[in-house]
Amino acid sequence: MTENVMVKKSKKTEVSLWKSSKKMILALQHLIAMFGATVLVPILTGLNPSVALFTAGLGTLIFHLCTEGKVPVFLGSSFAFIPLILTVKELYNGDLAYVQGGMIVAGLIYVILAFFIKKIGVKRITKYLSPQVVGPMIIVIGMNLVPTAFGMARENLVIAAITLGTALLINFKGRGFVKQLSILIGVITGYMVSLGLGIVDTNIVKEAALFGIPSFSLPKFDIGAIMIISPVVLAVFMEHLGDITTNGQVVGKNFIEDPGLNRTLLGDGIATVVAALIGGPANTTYGENTGVLAITKNYDPSILRLAAVFAIILSFVSKIGAVLNSIPTSVMGGISLMLFSMISLIGVQTIRTNKVEFNWKNVLTMGSILILGLGSGMIESKFGIVIGIPVTETVKISGLSFAAIVGILMNAILNRGKI
Repeated sequence: MTENVMVKKSKKTEVSLWKSSKKMILALQHLIAMFGATVLVPILTGLNPSVALFTAGLGTLIFHLCTEGKVPVFLGSSFAFIPLILTVKELYNGDLAYVQGGMIVAGLIYVILAFFIKKIGVKRITKYLSPQVVGPMIIVIGMNLVPTAFGMARENLVIAAITLGTALLINFKGRGFVKQLSILIGVITGYMVSLGLGIVDTNIVKEAALFGIPSFSLPKFDIGAIMIISPVVLAVFMEHLGDITTNGQVVGKNFIEDPGLNRTLLGDGIATVVAALIGGPANTTYGENTGVLAITKNYDPSILRLAAVFAIILSFVSKIGAVLNSIPTSVMGGISLMLFSMISLIGVQTIRTNKVEFNWKNVLTMGSILILGLGSGMIESKFGIVIGIPVTETVKISGLSFAAIVGILMNAILNRGKI
């Protein structure tokens, strides 16, 4: 009798250890997916990469706390703030503390907006988000990211192809848990091939210290910097809406309604305030990690929280950070092509599964979102026609944000009887 009890306890322990190990590996996969973009923002702007990693992890945990742990999202450095950070940096003689002050105010505007949405009710907003609006928005999110991934892959197309091919092979032919690791296996394969070809900068790893405390810094406030940075909230709100909608479509839940858009905005806003308070870039939900969810079909939010803890630890362990930083751009480009393409496919799937009627009203709405969201940059560069809504001299609502606004308004007018 005692032996049977011991055997059962041993089996339970083994199962528990396997589940924990599985979660850790999946969390590591999410960490690799977000790492490149998260550290790229501070590299481009002069902010500290270690602080960015710390605030990405901390911001993700704050977001999950605000959203009751229901939304499987990872928050990383926002690219939308880059031009504004560089503008303020130049105007204030390189003092990034004023950038922090501006981002804090931007985060507070998000928080105020969250309470406003809670007051008026989320349903007043969601009724305008029909499948013929949401589907094209998701397609635009993914397709706008594909050129960035291809630009990274072009540094070494052979390595990118090996990485992408391996990940696709595992995704289509793999079974069970191995299939869920297609991204991680693809990156490791690409890295090992790159290492063999001598194109990995191993000096980064050798020269890095084992441990290091991130260089946290305090903000400064000036009305000029605040006026330059804070209006970007008008643009990134639509991106947030698109990202949360996409995440919900992948998981099969409506996160706009539960836990609610007000809660997701609150999480994003508080995370940005905390990040800027200690020297990190503004936070935003990451499409890379939504792509991982779509590929692995594992939607457990606790895995994202574990990835966040890993990011915080990583910010203090310089040696491991250096290993991730040494992953060739072409490797990340190859895997990103898979992640971003998957997001666009989710948009197509949204239109198909909701059986959107292809009448002239819906076709016009969907076509407008796709053309404005994907083609506005090309039209502006070729013909000099500015497509968007100017907010300040340095900020305008364009691209996906402008396309989403136009699409929502067109759908509301053309299908007003159904809303």
